[in-house]
Amino acid sequence: MNTAIVRRSIPMNDLARGISRDREILTAAFESVLSSGHVVMGPNHSAFQRELGDYLGVAHVLGVASGTDALELAIKAVMPLGRSTVITAANAGGYTSTAAKRAGYRVRYADVDANSLCLSSRSVEAELSPDVGVVVVTHLYGNLTDTTELVELCHTRGVRVVEDCAQAIGARLDGGSAGSFGDIAATSFYPTKNLGAIGDGGAIATNSDEYASAVSQLRQYGWSSKYHVAVAGGTNSRLDELQAAFLRARLPLLDAFNERRRQIVARYVAAAVGGPLRVLSAEGPHHVAHLAVALSPRREEMRAALRDLGVQTDVHFPVPDHWQPGFGSDPQVLPVTELVAGELFSLPCFPELTDDEVQFVCTAIGSLA
Repeated sequence: MNTAIVRRSIPMNDLARGISRDREILTAAFESVLSSGHVVMGPNHSAFQRELGDYLGVAHVLGVASGTDALELAIKAVMPLGRSTVITAANAGGYTSTAAKRAGYRVRYADVDANSLCLSSRSVEAELSPDVGVVVVTHLYGNLTDTTELVELCHTRGVRVVEDCAQAIGARLDGGSAGSFGDIAATSFYPTKNLGAIGDGGAIATNSDEYASAVSQLRQYGWSSKYHVAVAGGTNSRLDELQAAFLRARLPLLDAFNERRRQIVARYVAAAVGGPLRVLSAEGPHHVAHLAVALSPRREEMRAALRDLGVQTDVHFPVPDHWQPGFGSDPQVLPVTELVAGELFSLPCFPELTDDEVQFVCTAIGSLA
């Protein structure tokens, strides 16, 4: 065995590298906030909302405190009166389930497409019933799945579509950006995301004046004006001024970093050809390669072998939502979701990986038998 391989360890992620690279612009952003005297919903917050809206090509962006808050408030804003159920996928880590339950709604799951691993019109149609008011589509692993048919289907039933873009910011399809295809969209700026803050943060995007107004009230206690609560279900969820400044500094870098992620995944895909792993492709502008995902029915054996060779891995996500007792969902059978839950795992994929490190991972993948 090559002893050089044994001594190295390639991390799943290393946030310190990105912070070090961006230290100058992050420091300038920090100092601008200190100098301004604005710490909550100040000029950086307003500017970031405008700049992200321009980047996504949507009319309204509203900053909130986290991606989960963004999902909760988006669901609340669009849920039709008299309906009480959210349909979503069970393979995306439980964030939508958490948000929907916090919002006071029931959750039901649809199986995912075997190729995209995202919801499709075919899988959702079987689960639609009169109580369903919202379908949440997660663009999983950075893959902006085509929602055209799904949106048309839902709208014929009076159902609203929420896009979960937490893993897919910057993805583009047919001239539109992730977050511009449904009725409303939620995203996260958790530090590991493609556009990461130095802490928590999230945003909601929509082309609807009505939904934007609803979110604007819901994120701040349900106020119509200061101390006047006009909307039920409000909360305190604001993107703070410092995180907005950091995100403004990093937004212009996003496209280049997404391209670097795609390049890394492409090399892993090539390295896996003929071996026991299949690495999911992230080719094209519709995919921003948030994660490099491999599949194997011998998952734990493959992970152990890679660990011994010096490559860290993780599983996103090991337990489907419909198997989580805390969500209290009705029993369901979701064959594709359940199959891939036992086979998927993630390889190191972040823009600051060096070419040498990527090659190291490729060599390890190629050595698997």
